[in-house]
Amino acid sequence: MTAPHPLETPARRRRHARLIATLAELIGDCANAAGTVYRPIANAAPEQGDVPFNLLPIVVLGAAAGPRLDAARQEDAARWPDAVAREETEGQRTFEARCAAAEADQVLVDAVLGPVEDDLPGPGAIALPTASQSAAMALPAISADFLASFLDDPEAAIGLVKAATSTGEFTVGQILDDAVDTAVLAGLMILRGLQNPTDPSAAAETCLMATRQFTQAVIVASADLADVAV
Repeated sequence: MTAPHPLETPARRRRHARLIATLAELIGDCANAAGTVYRPIANAAPEQGDVPFNLLPIVVLGAAAGPRLDAARQEDAARWPDAVAREETEGQRTFEARCAAAEADQVLVDAVLGPVEDDLPGPGAIALPTASQSAAMALPAISADFLASFLDDPEAAIGLVKAATSTGEFTVGQILDDAVDTAVLAGLMILRGLQNPTDPSAAAETCLMATRQFTQAVIVASADLADVAV
């Protein structure tokens, strides 16, 4: 059997190179935007009262960050079409495995508690998720757990990945990619509140808060744990 060409199985930092580069640029842009607030304060005379601010860079940054990241993702996908196709195939396979696991869990619950007789829940009741819904919710849950512990306790995070991938319901790449999405979305949600800033200091601090999420996204997007589940 012929081994795949290296370009067909890129390292994660190459597979997501445009996204990583754009995130790194956004981190710098956030710092620069915050500087447009802090620098005038630093340059003002000690006896000066009101200090004029230019909040336009912060507003523009908040509006442009999402489209910039979307464009970077599209560029990465266009550069690595074989990797994208492989990821889609793996995604279908592991989703089916999670559905099968959810169905097996439901059979076990029914055996212990008895099947639910009514298809529709009563007033005020919440319907239990279907097997496919449970499968869809499983990936964000495990990736969120991974992201929460990755920086502070990498060994625990890697343990989560090992356990999750051992059943065939996830791949390492899926967990890492979803964790990147979570971190990126968190950063974008922070910046989203900057469309109509009224407090210059709060706007600057918001920009700096977003950099933590974008930095975490860069670290996870660059992480290559392909052999972690072996």
